Amino acid sequence: MKLVVSLVAALAATSVFANTPAAVPASKGDPKAAESIVNQVCAACHSVDGNSAAAANPKLAGLNSEYIYKQLTEFKSGARKNAIMSGMVANLSPQDMQNLAAYYSAQQPKPGTSADRELALTGQKIYRGGVQGAGVPACASCHGPQGKGIPSQFPHLAGQHSDYIYAQLNSFRVGERANDAAKMMRSIAAKMTDADMKAVASYIQGLR
Repeated sequence: MKLVVSLVAALAATSVFANTPAAVPASKGDPKAAESIVNQVCAACHSVDGNSAAAANPKLAGLNSEYIYKQLTEFKSGARKNAIMSGMVANLSPQDMQNLAAYYSAQQPKPGTSADRELALTGQKIYRGGVQGAGVPACASCHGPQGKGIPSQFPHLAGQHSDYIYAQLNSFRVGERANDAAKMMRSIAAKMTDADMKAVASYIQGLR
């Protein structure tokens, strides 16, 4: 074989969602202060505890706070384009976004299970060793062997919905998502086939 997630580093050696964080304000996020926004705005798609039930919506629980903050600020600035999210963040202040990042990073992520064992085994090979001859590095080189990521640099991937991971990888590949540092994800995703993406996304969903 020659695979966003969620995402998905491509994310160099890089992997499935690599994004260098934006400069973070000096003030720290307050999880308690985010609760009203979570309940009124975020929970419908991402759930109160950040473990979204819908495969199209990413799990936020346990993601690096710096990564969450970066994505929120870039949805607001337009650096990351998404019609729904740009509307959701339009009225959020930098402190609101810091609070949300702190809130969701403190939630406990629920593990997932790969739906297709054979596909996941193929994805495991890509995640751990890349795609030989295609210039695709191992996802683990940036996101770690257990998908925990590197705080402030590469996001936690383990247990993320495979549909979301695939959608993000494909968005990087076609250039619809372009907020990756130094075009790392776009460069890597461009070298992945659809089969590669689906396989590694399946593996990531069951990774723990």
